[in-house]
Amino acid sequence: MKSRSTLATWLSELDGSRLGRVLAMRKDAASSPEPRSVGELADRLQRPGSVALALPHLTLPCLQVSEALAALGARASRDSLAELLGSTSSAAVHALDATLEALSDWALVWPDGDEALRMPMPLRQAWSTPLGLDAPLEELLSGATSEELRGMLAILGVKPPGTKQQRLAALVEQHSDAERVAALVARAPAVTRKLLEQSARSTPRQSLFVVFGAPDPDLQPGARWALDRGLLVQDRHRYGPVRMPAEVALALRGADWHAPFDPLPPVTQLGPVTPSEVEREAAVAATAFAAHAASVLSACATAPPTRLKSGGIGARELARLGKTAQADDAVVRIVLETAYAAGLLGRDGDRMPPTEEYDSWAEQEPAEQFTVLLRAWRDLPLTPTRARDEDNKALPALAGAPDCGGCLQARHGLLAAAAGLPAGQGVKVASELGPLVAWHRPLADDASPEGTAPFGTVIREGELLGVLARGALSPLGAHLAAHADEELSITARRLLPPATTTARIGADLTAVVTGTTSARLAALLDSTADRETSGTASVWRFSAGSIRRALDAGRSPDDITADLAAASTTALPQPLTYLIADTARSHGRVRVAPAACVIHGDEPALLAELAAHRALAKLALRQLAPTVLVSGSPPATALAALRAAGYAPVAETAGGTVRIEKRLPQRAAAVPPPRRNVGRRGPRTTATRASDMPADAGMDVLADRLLKAPPTAPEPDPFGSGVPFATDTEEIVAGYAKHLSYSDVRQVAHAIDTGAAITVEYIATSGNRTVRTLSDLELDPPYLEAWCHLREAERVFTLSRIHGVMPA
Repeated sequence: MKSRSTLATWLSELDGSRLGRVLAMRKDAASSPEPRSVGELADRLQRPGSVALALPHLTLPCLQVSEALAALGARASRDSLAELLGSTSSAAVHALDATLEALSDWALVWPDGDEALRMPMPLRQAWSTPLGLDAPLEELLSGATSEELRGMLAILGVKPPGTKQQRLAALVEQHSDAERVAALVARAPAVTRKLLEQSARSTPRQSLFVVFGAPDPDLQPGARWALDRGLLVQDRHRYGPVRMPAEVALALRGADWHAPFDPLPPVTQLGPVTPSEVEREAAVAATAFAAHAASVLSACATAPPTRLKSGGIGARELARLGKTAQADDAVVRIVLETAYAAGLLGRDGDRMPPTEEYDSWAEQEPAEQFTVLLRAWRDLPLTPTRARDEDNKALPALAGAPDCGGCLQARHGLLAAAAGLPAGQGVKVASELGPLVAWHRPLADDASPEGTAPFGTVIREGELLGVLARGALSPLGAHLAAHADEELSITARRLLPPATTTARIGADLTAVVTGTTSARLAALLDSTADRETSGTASVWRFSAGSIRRALDAGRSPDDITADLAAASTTALPQPLTYLIADTARSHGRVRVAPAACVIHGDEPALLAELAAHRALAKLALRQLAPTVLVSGSPPATALAALRAAGYAPVAETAGGTVRIEKRLPQRAAAVPPPRRNVGRRGPRTTATRASDMPADAGMDVLADRLLKAPPTAPEPDPFGSGVPFATDTEEIVAGYAKHLSYSDVRQVAHAIDTGAAITVEYIATSGNRTVRTLSDLELDPPYLEAWCHLREAERVFTLSRIHGVMPA
């Protein structure tokens, strides 16, 4: 591959609009300060991190072409790529050119001359075995000696050049000709031909065990003939099977074999749909979601959901919120996750109450409320409605799981797939969008349950939010995909009706509100009635208990009647006015006053004197009867204050008898031995024995003793073993894994720091107890990311759920 200046030269030759398109698509290039030159920009675009950020955004044909280029290596050209992909027809050539154009927009492929194609080395290294091929011959024979190369050329009948580099180039040229390789293999022994044919079709396995000396002399039958001619190569420094160069494998696969290339998206069954139908269905879905979102967050404001000890909102709280808001579990999960991402919910200890931002959000119109949550959904690094993990265990909401870039790409792939449908057409079945999502984002993560349609979960989310309607992309989804936030707000205001500020109050003591209830009306009805249903039509019911609740909050009967009359579309029905009047008539007939103690006597004049005494003002005395006073202070405080003021009160028991105040002398049960050297371990040093210091010792002697004293021992661990934490990892693990002993904490910390494997006893969210062997541990408090040998996949474990540790 040529130097990086090749990319810099290509970038410098682009016009301004094309270079701007490269910068716009490669947003990772602008994550650091603005590049000062094209060369600096080219250097950034070839960094491994830049390639890693670009790959998830590529479509299937872009990934297929990139893999084919990686397999061709440095000898890749436009013609060799087309031949490898089998793109010989005019339509296929046009599709290949469009794919190369898309890759060049990402600065992943660029032309070098008329025919050569170049790619950054990190993109080549993204595939360990592209197309199931091993490394090129030049790379595999880089460690061979000049004499070994001479011998291979001599057996092939080629006159060896003078230098090692020339000999290697001659051998590469010999094996790059498919016809020569086929003719050579045709003359090989039968056992060798069979071995070569098997190696050409299988994925190479590379050994990772480096040894010194010659490799294992036991070779497969027929391998020596191929090794002598460079058709197979064996690494002299590694044990393992022989390896076949990429040029040889391609030649043996034959001219009829082509790398996969799918330039066109999968064919789906489409049906006609008008823009008005799409808008109408999208408006219904968006309005319903906005109403449910307001109800769910209102329920969170009234009674904030409680978090599980392991983190997140559990099934019980999700069911409570869904019942209160009359919403499905999927809607509740979307609302919680998007509201948390938008800053409308926050953590406060073990609860998730709304933030101050929620108050201003609740005062907005439904369209503004909806767009805030919709933009948050677009950028969520997870799938909010995913309710089960790979083991079919229930997942909490707002669990703080690690970011999932593949989940984000699944959502963006859905928007891209729906945007690519023909105008006026929509899929007949929404699940048929799944293969299109996989074509647009092959590296996306599918969170759909096993056995269901691919990407069915994210498709269902799009329908609930009104992004998809009638199998097509709605105007809301189109603006969302284009990141046109201003146009999205305008369209949402056009499709979503404004908040309803009035209710229809019936004689059956119900209040019905159609559409999204305004915050002011919802607060009024919540304070005077009980909500029964929520959604596109919400219902409240008045009762004596609900009216009494409003009266207890300080509202007067006239205020309640006036506010409800102002919010009603018709005059208040007579049953409701009678209910308010009857409840107010009996309200407050019995009063309950707080009192910590009661002061009473037989002389009304004396009690009146106590109530007016300035020295007793701090008791807050209140006269309930001529001979009864109450105070908010406890009895002991009232007795002390009265005696300090010159009175002689006595205390009573709960039964009304005089309480005898008899003071018993306090005595210690036993005299403990004197504590010496508290908080220190080991024998006392000379500096700690103050009794050894002479009485007339000066400050210089004391300072000399203190300087010679050993340092203070570190604080012991909180487990009571007296052993201090050895590393920061131990202290972090101990802070979260409360069920582990100190020895278990040390085992987990050692495995994290050294990469060793351990076996843990783990309690899943469902309560099931399992034993897992973990390796490649990474600490991300309060989680532990590791490779699970039971599931043979990466998993995230909660430290607080690890209850035991054993050696692997």
